[in-house]
Amino acid sequence: MKKIFSFLICLTFIFSLAGCSEKNELTKDGYHNKLNVYNWGDYIDPQVLKDFEKEYGIKVNYEEYGNNEEMLAKIQAGGTGYDVIFPSEYMIEAMINQDLLQELNMDNLDNFKNIGQEFKNLAYDKENKYSVPYFWGTMGIVYNTKKVDTKIDSWNALWDPKYKGDILMLNSSRDTIGITLKKLGYSLNTRNLDELEDAKKALMDQKSLVKAYEVDTYKDMMIAGEGAMALTWSGDAMMLIEENPDLAYAIPKEGTNLWFDGMAIPVTSKHKKEAELFINYMMRPEVSAKCAEYVGYSTPNKEAVKLLPEEVRENESAYPKGDILKNGEVFVDLGEFTTEYDRVWTEIKSY
Repeated sequence: MKKIFSFLICLTFIFSLAGCSEKNELTKDGYHNKLNVYNWGDYIDPQVLKDFEKEYGIKVNYEEYGNNEEMLAKIQAGGTGYDVIFPSEYMIEAMINQDLLQELNMDNLDNFKNIGQEFKNLAYDKENKYSVPYFWGTMGIVYNTKKVDTKIDSWNALWDPKYKGDILMLNSSRDTIGITLKKLGYSLNTRNLDELEDAKKALMDQKSLVKAYEVDTYKDMMIAGEGAMALTWSGDAMMLIEENPDLAYAIPKEGTNLWFDGMAIPVTSKHKKEAELFINYMMRPEVSAKCAEYVGYSTPNKEAVKLLPEEVRENESAYPKGDILKNGEVFVDLGEFTTEYDRVWTEIKSY
């Protein structure tokens, strides 16, 4: 009987520990104390993560990816447990079509009111059911005025043999192929195989001029004066110019990619309530402004813009005047035709 009694006491103790363990996984507000965030490299002010953890008692596990396709592959593979991701517009559309995103509960996102009307209900997520805007901008050429002595106003500058070995391109298939299509007078969303082959040939012709294909390290190279010019996103350009005043940014006359990155919750998330809490927090004006200043990209948060320094608000490279949708073409999901872009990119890289 003593053995049985002792066994029952031990069992009670074990279950009580298990209960404590489960209880410790929750904050006093009933939130799980962890959140798995998957974002682009160098794309958030680390301090806002610390502030979120302190305010809500939720530990943020933070990981970075290099491009949309890398992120998509992980989500498609499953088992990642990511709760918040930051896909670009065409990837948001693709993930919606593949049932890889959860619908947002707008009742938990009252700070959505801070987002400018021109950034709401865009074609890739017409009712903002699955995403909210995080950053936006253009694509162009950042160049070193000490090395480049001609006016940069065309994508053709990236094919100028004068700068052989001094040109940096993005290691990103949609972006690099996209601007090449614009250079040739085509849509960056073309589904025309002949046009895509023209872009492939142009990039193969350019390859001997290219110093490197990069996503993040090209920034250090441009700051250090190790490149004459680079294909870049406007936000990166603003940051680079701040670090090196010899740099300048140009949006080519043939047209540009007008891009949007959003915040979304993948189907892998097991902490939707916490994820929406985080997304709502990120839409606070002071938080959004802090991230915009840290990263250098343009915020769609109209209240956050008011908190930015005047020289930033008035910089038309970062905040173009007028109808932003006339400044460029937005990527769309190409569906199954994406495999053709992947094929072309593989052939270019292996050439």
